[in-house]
Amino acid sequence: MTAVDDRPMTTGIVKFFEEFVFPEGFKVELLRGEIVMMAGPDVAHNDIVEAVVDQIPRSRWRRLQTQDIAILEESSEPQPDLVVIERGAGPEHGRLMPSEVITMLVEVVSKTSVDRDYGVKRSIYAAAKVPAYLIIDPVMGQCVLLTEPTGRGEHADYRCQRLTKFGDITPLEPVGVELDTSEFAVYEKVRPHRYP
Repeated sequence: MTAVDDRPMTTGIVKFFEEFVFPEGFKVELLRGEIVMMAGPDVAHNDIVEAVVDQIPRSRWRRLQTQDIAILEESSEPQPDLVVIERGAGPEHGRLMPSEVITMLVEVVSKTSVDRDYGVKRSIYAAAKVPAYLIIDPVMGQCVLLTEPTGRGEHADYRCQRLTKFGDITPLEPVGVELDTSEFAVYEKVRPHRYP
């Protein structure tokens, strides 16, 4: 039995989520027992993900998009914008990637995902002990790299946080890359927020 199969299914929501057929064209995630559906992303969002993928060397890293994550002890199956795993690690088949093999997760903030990306996902990824979580925020024109996960459940968080502005080099030590953000677009006509 794999780690993915060992996840608790006490509420039945995980089983329901995995068996339900959701409408096409929507991104669907299970976040702490809540099913969240979102419309497809903005073009600027996809351009940013593409730029990040282009800068992480394929020879050393698997750069997976639209990959669902399995997290032990959580009723969560998030689908980050980008999952970075050492080449050769993790399963070659299946819908779920165990969080234990992940080096870094990337979320590009959308106009409607600010609270999820900075709040519940930050906690979920820290609880999963994912070593690095990069939030790329076109609302505020900034990147937030979170490292050193600590804690459990809803109280989990990251000890270290580094904020850089778009246009500045963003060091991503966990994957050995200095991320060039000079071409990252900022969303227009969106109200600023208070995060991180």
